Amino acid sequence: MKARRNKKQIPSFRKLIKTSKVKLENKLKNKQFKQQSTLKKYRKEQRKLRQAVKDAVSKKPIPLENPKEKRPGKRIEREEEEEEEALPLDMMDEDDLQLMKDLGQRASFLTRDLSSSEPVHAKKRKHKRIIDKYEKIPRTLQTVPEKELIHLLPIKDKSGIIPQTREKPVTDSNKDEEDQEEERELEEEIIEDPIQELTIEEHLIERKKKLQEKKMHIAALASAILSDPESNIKKLKELRSMLMEQDPDVAVTVRKLVIVSLMELFKDITPSYKIRPLTEAEKSTKTRKETQKLREFEEGLVSQYKFYLENLEQMVKDWKQRKLKKSNVVSLKAYKGLAEVAVKSLCELLVALPHFNFHNNIIVLIVPLMNDMSKSISEMCCEAVKKLFKQDKLGQASLGVIKVISGFVKGRNYEVRPEMLKTFLCLRIKEVEVKKDTEDINKPKKFMTFKEKRKSLSRMQRKWKKAEEKLERELREAEASESTEKKLKLHTETLNIVFVTYFRILKKAQRSPLLPAVLEGLAKFAHLINVEFFDDLLVVLHTLIESGDLSYKESLHCVQTAFHILSGQGDVLNIDPMKFYTHLYKTLFKLHAGATNEGVEIVLQCLDVMLTKRRKQVSQQRALAFIKRLCTLALHVLPNSSIGILATTRILMHTFPKTDLLLDSESQGSGVFLPELDEPEYCNAQNTALWELHALRRHYHPIVQRFAVHLIAGAPSEGSGALKPELSRRSAAELFEAYSTAEMTFNPPVESSNPKIKGKVLQGDSFLNEDLNHLIKRYSSEVATESPLDFTKYLKTSLH
Repeated sequence: MKARRNKKQIPSFRKLIKTSKVKLENKLKNKQFKQQSTLKKYRKEQRKLRQAVKDAVSKKPIPLENPKEKRPGKRIEREEEEEEEALPLDMMDEDDLQLMKDLGQRASFLTRDLSSSEPVHAKKRKHKRIIDKYEKIPRTLQTVPEKELIHLLPIKDKSGIIPQTREKPVTDSNKDEEDQEEERELEEEIIEDPIQELTIEEHLIERKKKLQEKKMHIAALASAILSDPESNIKKLKELRSMLMEQDPDVAVTVRKLVIVSLMELFKDITPSYKIRPLTEAEKSTKTRKETQKLREFEEGLVSQYKFYLENLEQMVKDWKQRKLKKSNVVSLKAYKGLAEVAVKSLCELLVALPHFNFHNNIIVLIVPLMNDMSKSISEMCCEAVKKLFKQDKLGQASLGVIKVISGFVKGRNYEVRPEMLKTFLCLRIKEVEVKKDTEDINKPKKFMTFKEKRKSLSRMQRKWKKAEEKLERELREAEASESTEKKLKLHTETLNIVFVTYFRILKKAQRSPLLPAVLEGLAKFAHLINVEFFDDLLVVLHTLIESGDLSYKESLHCVQTAFHILSGQGDVLNIDPMKFYTHLYKTLFKLHAGATNEGVEIVLQCLDVMLTKRRKQVSQQRALAFIKRLCTLALHVLPNSSIGILATTRILMHTFPKTDLLLDSESQGSGVFLPELDEPEYCNAQNTALWELHALRRHYHPIVQRFAVHLIAGAPSEGSGALKPELSRRSAAELFEAYSTAEMTFNPPVESSNPKIKGKVLQGDSFLNEDLNHLIKRYSSEVATESPLDFTKYLKTSLH
């Protein structure tokens, strides 16, 4: 029992966190007192040693029988003194006299008290005797060492707080010295064998063996933890200790394997709830063995998870600082590989465990790495954040990430990668979801009060109603579904932070490379902006377009944002968007006709919002001008873009039936069509025809040919000129994606040009004309006569 009491217990994680303030202060006092006492002793010993050396060097012993000669004027006094001293010396024995002489020779050093600063031989020793002076020298006793005190927790009494102290047990320094000497002797006895030099092949074989052993050890620990996590939680610490592998041959590989193994283990054994620290009341209450075991498992899991995250953070910091450690096991080149594996593990944990402890700490680590100079690490972190946004149904984790990103962008003065803001586009906040939240869906069912039950129900019905309501409450609790109010609140807060970030960039950094991402984000979430900001936002967008600093893609995003605003809550505003129509009409011919035709998709979305959804506000002249320009544009772009544009033209011809006059070659009014004019209202598009469709009938892509024939026939819904359902039921944007050639494939696949005809095998000469065959045979049958080539005669004739 005594041995158990004396054994020092390892403090648990909770005890380390909740150490009292008084205990910490006492520890600090003990440490300071120990340092002061050590310094005090050292100074005292040094002072004694310096004084002893100083006295030994400066003071010389004065012979008793040969005192220094005095001046002649004082010779009489010296003789009187000799007469006074001669009497006792004559009365002493010879042995005693000899002893006194010897003592006088040695008294200056041997009888000296090192702790006394008073010199032994004073200058005025005329009337002093040697023995008396020797007796007056203080004796040195064995000094008792000062006892160190340990400050304990104080006791509170009626009178107040009483401090408590205890003497620190003195350790025998001689024993320690003896142990050290024994260790030194043992070290000297051990003679290390000389290291054998291995060849490269032997070294690789040795490394492979070591690595295989480490892998087996990691696998054994991981399988033991997975088989019974609650019993083997301590093995997590053993596995985590392998992160500090010191063997330089396998250190980097083993550390990478341990990082990935621990990451997968935490993903598997982590519970689906957040572990909170126990209260004092819960600690004091007695629990069953199963509950106590579960608590110990949770404590160990949280502590090991925390230490694991700290190790990963340290690896990333080491790579950033590029400083070698004292052990010098890992080279500078290997730091990046370790850091990449650590970042990948952090990204996996960010996505897999958004509900568990320290998730906010992982966010704080990941967000700055989204702006890292290394492209691979930056893309890895951005993809992880996008994945988190897409799978986060409630919005709690998304809100935490958005807060950190917004603060980071502001702190860097908006000088960050555009990919950071493009992650906002993956937020799960759509118009349909928000409308569902605002509607009264899944309202909490109101239960009847006792008075209502008593009025309308009998006694037996009331009893059944009570049991039914109880069951409904239990089912609702078992569902554990989040309320729509909480979801709406989180989404609102998230969008507020997003819009604040966007508006800051629009206001302060209009020429920043972040502007395209901002405009794209505004275009997606414009229907959720507060009506109060609409006027100012439209003015800013128009100013940006008119400035001429934007690319065609950025200006298209501005137009898209403006019409998303006007198509939603902006219907109540009395705003004329004619300037945005004019800008889109002007920008159509600036689209990229090559492989990077991403702007076409934005144009298709803008046309859908501007013309189809706002059909009542669009005039016939405007619709005619856009249809004519779109057909002209379809001649110049890639096949998938042409299909998307022709599909939009088909929808516009259905939306505005009077536009079929473009299929007639006769003019319908005064004036001449002005294709170079950038105003769709005044270009006289009614006086032209869609001759581009006849050119598109001979396009190399079969789907483009079908659309051209369909539009020439007047875009009928039935009959021979109608499209197939797989083409007519899909939107323009879907057709644009379906027939894309980005993957270097042709859709539909190209048919073979030489079909095989059954029963006919064509020979080589059957392709040629009969006359041609006759000439070939005649010339091939003639015998070729070899004649020497003489170029000189032709040269002579040319010279003459």
